[in-house]
Amino acid sequence: MNTLKIQNLTVEVEGKIILKDFNLEIKSGEIHAIMGPNGTGKSTLTKVIMGDPNYKISDGEIYFNDILINNMPVNERANLGIFLGMQMPLAIEGVTNADFLRSAMRAKNGDKFKLLPFVKKVDELTKMLHMNSDMLNRGVNDGFSGGERKKNEILQMYLLEPSVVLLDEIDSGLDVDSLKIVGESVMNYYKDKAPAVLLVTHYQRLLDYIKPDFIHIMNGGKIVKSGDSSLALEVEKKGYDKVIKEAKDE
Repeated sequence: MNTLKIQNLTVEVEGKIILKDFNLEIKSGEIHAIMGPNGTGKSTLTKVIMGDPNYKISDGEIYFNDILINNMPVNERANLGIFLGMQMPLAIEGVTNADFLRSAMRAKNGDKFKLLPFVKKVDELTKMLHMNSDMLNRGVNDGFSGGERKKNEILQMYLLEPSVVLLDEIDSGLDVDSLKIVGESVMNYYKDKAPAVLLVTHYQRLLDYIKPDFIHIMNGGKIVKSGDSSLALEVEKKGYDKVIKEAKDE
Protein backbone atom coordinates (compact mmCIF):
# COMPACT_ATOMS: atom_id res chain seq x y z
CA MET A 1 0.00 0.00 0.00
CA ASN A 2 1.24 3.48 -0.91
CA THR A 3 0.70 6.48 1.34
CA LEU A 4 1.09 10.19 0.68
CA LYS A 5 1.45 12.00 4.00
CA ILE A 6 1.58 15.77 4.47
CA GLN A 7 2.54 16.97 7.93
CA ASN A 8 2.35 20.54 9.27
CA LEU A 9 3.11 21.96 5.83
CA THR A 10 3.64 25.69 5.45
CA VAL A 11 4.29 27.03 1.95
CA GLU A 12 5.01 30.53 0.71
CA VAL A 13 5.43 32.36 -2.58
CA GLU A 14 7.42 35.60 -2.69
CA GLY A 15 7.12 35.90 1.07
CA LYS A 16 3.35 35.34 1.14
CA ILE A 17 2.12 32.28 3.05
CA ILE A 18 -0.30 30.20 0.96
CA LEU A 19 -0.52 26.96 2.95
CA LYS A 20 -0.29 27.07 6.73
CA ASP A 21 0.19 24.06 8.99
CA PHE A 22 -1.55 21.82 6.45
CA ASN A 23 -2.09 18.13 7.24
CA LEU A 24 -3.46 15.30 5.10
CA GLU A 25 -2.88 11.59 4.58
CA ILE A 26 -4.03 9.67 1.49
CA LYS A 27 -3.66 5.91 1.08
CA SER A 28 -3.95 3.62 -1.93
CA GLY A 29 -7.57 3.02 -2.83
CA GLU A 30 -8.77 6.33 -1.37
CA ILE A 31 -10.15 9.37 -3.21
CA HIS A 32 -9.88 12.67 -1.37
CA ALA A 33 -11.57 15.75 -2.84
CA ILE A 34 -10.35 19.22 -1.89
CA MET A 35 -12.89 22.02 -2.24
CA GLY A 36 -13.01 25.65 -1.20
CA PRO A 37 -13.24 29.26 -2.40
CA ASN A 38 -10.71 30.74 -4.82
CA GLY A 39 -7.36 31.69 -3.31
CA THR A 40 -7.37 29.17 -0.47
CA GLY A 41 -4.34 27.20 -1.67
CA LYS A 42 -5.96 24.21 -3.38
CA SER A 43 -3.91 24.35 -6.60
CA THR A 44 -0.81 25.32 -4.63
CA LEU A 45 -1.13 22.05 -2.72
CA THR A 46 -0.96 19.91 -5.87
CA LYS A 47 1.96 21.89 -7.28
CA VAL A 48 3.95 21.61 -4.06
CA ILE A 49 3.39 17.87 -3.88
CA MET A 50 4.63 17.58 -7.48
CA GLY A 51 7.71 19.73 -6.72
CA ASP A 52 7.06 23.07 -8.45
CA PRO A 53 10.19 25.13 -7.62
CA ASN A 54 8.20 28.38 -7.50
CA TYR A 55 6.80 27.35 -4.13
CA LYS A 56 8.96 27.39 -0.99
CA ILE A 57 8.33 24.96 1.84
CA SER A 58 9.16 26.89 5.00
CA ASP A 59 7.98 24.22 7.42
CA GLY A 60 6.61 20.68 7.47
CA GLU A 61 7.18 17.50 5.48
CA ILE A 62 5.76 15.61 2.51
CA TYR A 63 6.30 11.84 2.56
CA PHE A 64 5.68 9.25 -0.13
CA ASN A 65 5.60 6.08 1.93
CA ASP A 66 8.66 6.58 4.16
CA ILE A 67 10.53 8.77 1.68
CA LEU A 68 10.80 12.49 2.44
CA ILE A 69 10.27 14.24 -0.90
CA ASN A 70 10.46 17.91 0.16
CA ASN A 71 13.61 18.60 -1.89
CA MET A 72 13.15 15.94 -4.56
CA PRO A 73 13.02 17.24 -8.18
CA VAL A 74 9.88 16.76 -10.27
CA ASN A 75 11.25 13.93 -12.43
CA GLU A 76 12.21 11.86 -9.38
CA ARG A 77 8.75 12.31 -7.88
CA ALA A 78 7.25 11.19 -11.19
CA ASN A 79 9.52 8.12 -11.14
CA LEU A 80 8.16 7.28 -7.69
CA GLY A 81 4.69 7.16 -9.25
CA ILE A 82 3.25 10.63 -8.58
CA PHE A 83 1.25 12.24 -11.39
CA LEU A 84 -0.29 15.70 -11.70
CA GLY A 85 -3.13 16.38 -14.13
CA MET A 86 -2.92 20.15 -14.49
CA GLN A 87 -5.67 22.75 -14.51
CA MET A 88 -4.03 24.64 -17.39
CA PRO A 89 -1.72 22.27 -19.32
CA LEU A 90 0.91 24.14 -21.31
CA ALA A 91 1.23 24.00 -25.08
CA ILE A 92 4.58 22.89 -26.52
CA GLU A 93 5.06 23.94 -30.12
CA GLY A 94 7.36 21.85 -32.28
CA VAL A 95 7.00 18.69 -30.20
CA THR A 96 4.27 16.35 -31.38
CA ASN A 97 2.01 14.70 -28.89
CA ALA A 98 3.17 11.28 -30.11
CA ASP A 99 6.85 12.15 -29.58
CA PHE A 100 6.11 13.57 -26.15
CA LEU A 101 4.22 10.47 -25.03
CA ARG A 102 6.83 8.14 -26.49
CA SER A 103 9.65 10.00 -24.69
CA ALA A 104 7.75 9.81 -21.41
CA MET A 105 7.26 6.07 -21.77
CA ARG A 106 10.91 5.51 -22.73
CA ALA A 107 11.96 7.44 -19.62
CA LYS A 108 9.64 5.33 -17.48
CA ASN A 109 10.32 1.89 -18.94
CA GLY A 110 13.90 2.18 -20.26
CA ASP A 111 14.98 -0.89 -22.23
CA LYS A 112 11.60 -2.51 -21.58
CA PHE A 113 9.88 0.03 -23.84
CA LYS A 114 8.38 -1.57 -26.96
CA LEU A 115 7.02 0.59 -29.76
CA LEU A 116 4.26 -1.69 -31.05
CA PRO A 117 2.48 -2.21 -27.68
CA PHE A 118 2.83 1.55 -27.08
CA VAL A 119 1.15 2.42 -30.40
CA LYS A 120 -1.62 -0.08 -29.74
CA LYS A 121 -2.22 1.27 -26.23
CA VAL A 122 -2.33 4.89 -27.40
CA ASP A 123 -4.82 3.95 -30.12
CA GLU A 124 -7.07 2.23 -27.57
CA LEU A 125 -6.90 5.21 -25.19
CA THR A 126 -7.64 7.86 -27.82
CA LYS A 127 -10.77 5.92 -28.78
CA MET A 128 -11.79 5.53 -25.14
CA LEU A 129 -11.38 9.27 -24.55
CA HIS A 130 -13.09 10.21 -27.83
CA MET A 131 -9.98 12.04 -29.02
CA ASN A 132 -9.29 12.65 -32.71
CA SER A 133 -6.33 10.55 -33.80
CA ASP A 134 -4.77 13.55 -35.59
CA MET A 135 -4.13 15.10 -32.16
CA LEU A 136 -1.18 12.74 -31.84
CA ASN A 137 0.58 14.45 -34.75
CA ARG A 138 -0.04 17.98 -33.51
CA GLY A 139 2.15 19.91 -31.07
CA VAL A 140 1.50 19.05 -27.43
CA ASN A 141 -1.72 20.90 -26.54
CA ASP A 142 -1.02 23.30 -29.43
CA GLY A 143 -4.37 24.68 -30.53
CA PHE A 144 -6.20 22.18 -28.31
CA SER A 145 -9.51 23.16 -26.76
CA GLY A 146 -9.88 23.03 -22.98
CA GLY A 147 -11.57 19.65 -23.24
CA GLU A 148 -8.86 18.27 -25.52
CA ARG A 149 -6.14 19.37 -23.12
CA LYS A 150 -7.83 17.67 -20.19
CA LYS A 151 -8.34 14.45 -22.15
CA ASN A 152 -4.66 14.61 -23.05
CA GLU A 153 -3.81 14.73 -19.34
CA ILE A 154 -5.93 11.63 -18.70
CA LEU A 155 -4.25 9.89 -21.66
CA GLN A 156 -0.87 10.53 -20.01
CA MET A 157 -2.17 9.22 -16.69
CA TYR A 158 -3.28 5.94 -18.25
CA LEU A 159 0.06 5.47 -19.99
CA LEU A 160 2.23 6.29 -16.97
CA GLU A 161 0.12 4.27 -14.51
CA PRO A 162 0.88 6.36 -11.41
CA SER A 163 0.17 5.15 -7.89
CA VAL A 164 -0.60 8.70 -6.68
CA VAL A 165 -2.92 10.79 -8.88
CA LEU A 166 -3.26 14.55 -8.33
CA LEU A 167 -5.98 16.21 -10.40
CA ASP A 168 -6.13 20.00 -10.26
CA GLU A 169 -9.57 21.17 -11.43
CA ILE A 170 -9.61 18.62 -14.21
CA ASP A 171 -13.26 19.60 -14.80
CA SER A 172 -12.60 23.24 -15.71
CA GLY A 173 -13.27 24.08 -19.35
CA LEU A 174 -15.18 20.86 -20.03
CA ASP A 175 -18.58 20.67 -21.67
CA VAL A 176 -21.13 18.17 -20.38
CA ASP A 177 -20.06 15.34 -22.70
CA SER A 178 -16.33 15.79 -22.06
CA LEU A 179 -16.92 16.01 -18.31
CA LYS A 180 -18.65 12.62 -18.41
CA ILE A 181 -15.85 11.05 -20.48
CA VAL A 182 -13.07 12.45 -18.27
CA GLY A 183 -14.85 11.68 -15.01
CA GLU A 184 -15.72 8.11 -15.96
CA SER A 185 -12.21 7.50 -17.33
CA VAL A 186 -10.64 8.62 -14.05
CA MET A 187 -13.03 6.41 -12.08
CA ASN A 188 -12.28 3.40 -14.30
CA TYR A 189 -8.54 3.91 -13.77
CA TYR A 190 -9.16 4.09 -10.02
CA LYS A 191 -11.17 0.86 -10.02
CA ASP A 192 -8.42 -0.89 -12.00
CA LYS A 193 -5.26 0.42 -10.31
CA ALA A 194 -6.48 1.60 -6.85
CA PRO A 195 -4.18 4.64 -6.67
CA ALA A 196 -4.25 7.29 -3.97
CA VAL A 197 -6.23 10.17 -5.53
CA LEU A 198 -6.27 13.84 -4.60
CA LEU A 199 -8.92 15.72 -6.53
CA VAL A 200 -9.21 19.52 -6.51
CA THR A 201 -12.57 20.88 -7.67
CA HIS A 202 -15.00 23.72 -7.10
CA TYR A 203 -18.13 21.94 -8.15
CA GLN A 204 -20.35 19.01 -7.23
CA ARG A 205 -20.83 18.15 -10.92
CA LEU A 206 -17.48 16.32 -11.21
CA LEU A 207 -18.34 14.29 -8.13
CA ASP A 208 -21.30 12.82 -10.00
CA TYR A 209 -18.67 10.74 -11.84
CA ILE A 210 -15.67 10.55 -9.49
CA LYS A 211 -16.88 9.31 -6.12
CA PRO A 212 -14.70 10.57 -3.25
CA ASP A 213 -14.30 8.75 0.04
CA PHE A 214 -13.46 11.99 1.82
CA ILE A 215 -14.16 15.66 1.11
CA HIS A 216 -12.13 18.44 2.68
CA ILE A 217 -13.03 22.12 2.69
CA MET A 218 -10.04 24.47 2.60
CA ASN A 219 -9.90 28.05 3.79
CA GLY A 220 -6.92 30.20 4.70
CA GLY A 221 -4.41 27.60 3.56
CA LYS A 222 -5.65 24.73 5.70
CA ILE A 223 -8.47 22.21 5.98
CA VAL A 224 -11.32 23.59 8.10
CA LYS A 225 -13.86 20.79 7.67
CA SER A 226 -13.82 17.18 6.46
CA GLY A 227 -16.60 14.73 5.74
CA ASP A 228 -18.01 12.22 3.29
CA SER A 229 -19.63 12.90 -0.08
CA SER A 230 -22.61 14.58 1.58
CA LEU A 231 -20.36 17.54 2.42
CA ALA A 232 -20.24 18.51 -1.27
CA LEU A 233 -24.03 18.60 -1.35
CA GLU A 234 -24.01 20.76 1.76
CA VAL A 235 -21.66 23.21 0.05
CA GLU A 236 -23.85 23.29 -3.05
CA LYS A 237 -26.90 24.05 -0.90
CA LYS A 238 -25.41 26.54 1.56
CA GLY A 239 -22.34 27.97 -0.22
CA TYR A 240 -18.76 28.05 1.02
CA ASP A 241 -19.11 31.08 3.28
CA LYS A 242 -21.83 29.52 5.41
CA VAL A 243 -20.19 26.09 5.59
CA ILE A 244 -16.84 27.63 6.61
CA LYS A 245 -18.50 29.88 9.21
CA GLU A 246 -20.35 26.92 10.72
CA ALA A 247 -17.09 24.93 10.83
CA LYS A 248 -15.39 27.76 12.75
CA ASP A 249 -18.30 27.94 15.19
CA GLU A 250 -18.22 24.21 15.95
